[in-house]
Amino acid sequence: MLFLEILRKKREGQRLSAQEIAFTVKGYISGEIPDYQMSALLMAIYFRGMDPEETALLTQEMLYSGKVIHPEEIPGPKVDKHSTGGVGDKVSLVLAPLAASLGVKMPMIAGRALGHTGGTLDKLESIPGFKTLLSLKEFKRNVEKIGLSIIGPTKEFVPADCRLYALRDVTSTVESVPLITASILSKKFAAGIDGLVLDVKVGSGAFMRNLEDARTLARSMVETAWRMGRPAVALITDMNQPLGRMVGNATEVQEVIETLQGGGASDLVELTLELGYQMLRLAGLCKDKCEARKQLEAALKDGSGWKKFKELVATQGGNLRYLENFHKLISKRTHLVTAQTSGYIGAIDTYNMGMAAVILGAGRKKLGDRIDPSVGFEVLAKQEDRIEKGQPMVRIFYRDESKLEEAQNLILSAYVISPERLPPPPLVYETLEHN
Repeated sequence: MLFLEILRKKREGQRLSAQEIAFTVKGYISGEIPDYQMSALLMAIYFRGMDPEETALLTQEMLYSGKVIHPEEIPGPKVDKHSTGGVGDKVSLVLAPLAASLGVKMPMIAGRALGHTGGTLDKLESIPGFKTLLSLKEFKRNVEKIGLSIIGPTKEFVPADCRLYALRDVTSTVESVPLITASILSKKFAAGIDGLVLDVKVGSGAFMRNLEDARTLARSMVETAWRMGRPAVALITDMNQPLGRMVGNATEVQEVIETLQGGGASDLVELTLELGYQMLRLAGLCKDKCEARKQLEAALKDGSGWKKFKELVATQGGNLRYLENFHKLISKRTHLVTAQTSGYIGAIDTYNMGMAAVILGAGRKKLGDRIDPSVGFEVLAKQEDRIEKGQPMVRIFYRDESKLEEAQNLILSAYVISPERLPPPPLVYETLEHN
């Protein structure tokens, strides 16, 4: 089989066979297909796309490019949650221990911050001692022991995705729907889950800026999961403003702690409950939405989720002493960004908000950049809020004063102040699953 013929077919918009996709993935992993040829294929896929069967075949080949945990290896219902990424999105760190406390087994392979979006692994690593790199044996043992483990991608799991993602990043092919689908689902299914809940973000702070693009991605992932024999449900949720109050790493963990102790911003709690219901439903642990929400709210109120979070931290090497006074890990150098005029918060360019966090040092412009876990900001004014000239809108936590002015200017440019109150967008736009 000639790779040049595979490349020609996709360049001309033809579909690839199962044999051709298998040959491509295996050849790239073995080194027989060089980066420059694979780059050409990725660009062809970016422009020509893949049909649902091709996408499922690519996902399957990537999934089995490394070691796989089979669902029967870990007893109990195993359901994971994945977000396509946003600003201030710390739902996984609230929902994972909450769901685990109610009987859901959660083997979670998470990601790092890149561009304007935050990363679950970086947030966890702001907890001193927390280890996100575990062996397959340790990962499985933790899920069996406490019902939960959160790690980063390893060479054991889905090596095809590790190589392809790095190549997509430098060839500007990250935004391809079939490539996103195969990347996400191959990692998730390698962890041995029975079902998957997807949080597909849409808006100014999401990779998918408009609703139709978000629907296309959601449908692709739900359809591909169904073709691979795993139930999946996708919620399309709003990312036209930061989620919750805190943006950063230690800052967001502080908000996670407050939420698991019964506090938390209303939008963060509500989205956690919506996604949590879907997780309990796929796990077969609730009769209906009303019962699921009661279970989740009780686990927040009685501290079950908080207890499970501390178990996760202890099991993965984190120092529990820091959790009691976690605010001490946030930079003490603060600056208030104030409103330049009076009115109502009409819109927030959340991409600019995310880039402000990157400028401060809370995110990455490219893989390999170092993160300062202590910096970030607190959102004091959100959509629909009344604001007066000179009133604080954002509290910045910074270390490097030379970065402060640029971050502040990005935040100021993100806020649109309107003379009239405008209704904010819905938190959840719609829910999709295979019928």
